[in-house]
Amino acid sequence: MRTIAHVTHEAIHKAGGIGAVLEGLLTSEPYRAREFRSILIGPLFHAPGDARHRLGEHGEVLYSSPDHVTRGPYADALNQVRREFQVELVYGHRTWVNPHTGARATTEVVLIDVSRMCLGKVNTFKAGLWDAFGIDSIRYEHSWEYDLYVKLAQPALAVLRALGAASRPGQCVIVAHEWMGLPTTLATTFDRTGAFRTVFYAHETASVRPIIEHHPGHDVTFYNVLESALNRGRYVDDVFGSQDHYYRHALVKAASQCDRILAVGDYVERELRFLGPCMADANIEVVYNGIPAEQITLHERKESRERMRDYAEALLGDRPDYIFTHVSRMVTSKGLWRDFRVLEHLEHLFRRLGRSAVMFVLSTELPARSSQDIVRMEAEWGWPVAHREKDADLSYGEAIYYTGVQHFNARSRRIKIVFVNQFGWSPELCGRLMPSDMDPLDIRRGTDVEFGQSIYEPFGIAQLEPLTYGAICVMSEVCGCAGLVDRITDGHDVPNVLVADYCNFGPERRSEAQWLGMTRRERHVHETRVAAGVASKLAELLPDGDVAMEALLESGYKLASRMSWDVVARNFVMPVFDELSGDWPKIRVA
Repeated sequence: MRTIAHVTHEAIHKAGGIGAVLEGLLTSEPYRAREFRSILIGPLFHAPGDARHRLGEHGEVLYSSPDHVTRGPYADALNQVRREFQVELVYGHRTWVNPHTGARATTEVVLIDVSRMCLGKVNTFKAGLWDAFGIDSIRYEHSWEYDLYVKLAQPALAVLRALGAASRPGQCVIVAHEWMGLPTTLATTFDRTGAFRTVFYAHETASVRPIIEHHPGHDVTFYNVLESALNRGRYVDDVFGSQDHYYRHALVKAASQCDRILAVGDYVERELRFLGPCMADANIEVVYNGIPAEQITLHERKESRERMRDYAEALLGDRPDYIFTHVSRMVTSKGLWRDFRVLEHLEHLFRRLGRSAVMFVLSTELPARSSQDIVRMEAEWGWPVAHREKDADLSYGEAIYYTGVQHFNARSRRIKIVFVNQFGWSPELCGRLMPSDMDPLDIRRGTDVEFGQSIYEPFGIAQLEPLTYGAICVMSEVCGCAGLVDRITDGHDVPNVLVADYCNFGPERRSEAQWLGMTRRERHVHETRVAAGVASKLAELLPDGDVAMEALLESGYKLASRMSWDVVARNFVMPVFDELSGDWPKIRVA
């Protein structure tokens, strides 16, 4: 049987966007309808523990060398790999469940502990990376991440052979999810069997994100420079200086050797080609991510919305007309300050219109705070309305963001921001003032507007998650999901999606040097001007009653259903896998 092997750090625990992609893709009907093996390979991060929990809540362990478990038909072959490379292995099955559709998919999983791996084999492989790709591993010895995934590569291929997944030419397609999987795909260069085909699944362009985050012009500078530079045959090193100090940059450039490269958005495709001549003509295809498509009734939507309004009233004393949300990681690339700019303009409009809103920002730099800490902070200083830089409350980055929240709330009368620096949304995690019947999905089902005006967003599943529930989704034009919306709608405006084009500087023509010289103040003035237009349009789109809310619910679900994982997998992802491996035998999906 043919095999797709996904190399990822989220083989067990969904920690971010890649985990969401795997969950959606693996449980999609087009993926399940093909008869092949799916094997997920990743690092074993924590060797101590109970064998029963190695593969997560829905996992079944068949082999675990750290726990002396040797069930299943592959035990002898896996033992041989363990001895050859001096690694520890965990093998078994894991069931994936799509929370929106209920679809289930079971995959094989292999976790590899490389902490005591044979250094002779590692050094030989690193020498091969230098000879074949010019990757100087000595330069990156300081990075535990680089070392971890380089060590993972050789035993990963050996495990696939031990499982009978790579015993004949073209049998196994290795999918490297982000730069972490690339050493494994590059290791196939030294394989003489021809068993492997390779795919780089680019969930971002790793070396571009820090450039955008650190330049004062952010996306406004970068994307305007990118297009003008590419038109003149210039690349990222020519414009922003050599990026070879960054190991992720070196690995991603080497991805040009993969059979195919999948970019999750139109901008990612352009960013990859901007890395250098080696990528300019690479075989890159845009394969968008999917989003949830779940149909609910207006009554269900209003129930969730009322719970959100109840919580806002319990915290602030007044019941808002609208609920706004922004669910996000707390990193510079999310552009959280742009929400302030839009809300500042919207607040003045609300004063004239007599409307009010509360915006819940669910974002944190830390793992979930304990329920005991939350209850204590809620009682002692009014968390999450008020925060302190002590105990389990604000981290450094959260404190910086909260300063902006305080400044906005002090000046605003009709809109207030509540910063919930917690990982999760439930009474157990968010305190006694949250309604006892609040469901984690209420923050998606009950919002009127979801913000996500990122300066760097390869796709942005979070921006569109509430779409299927009738929300208005506000995103920046550089978000990859905006490209999918544009393709689905043929460029026509839709009431559920509002795209802010911060990179459009109007008719003014600028040179590359002028873009690179953009100051923080200049960008701020431009962003404020764009935000005014976004606020004006948003005020027009907000529903003023049940009829308008139901219309948004219907149009949101209709649009989301055209961007579901079933649709995206069928139209974008699976044709690439089919081409690499021949047509898979079809099976009936229950």
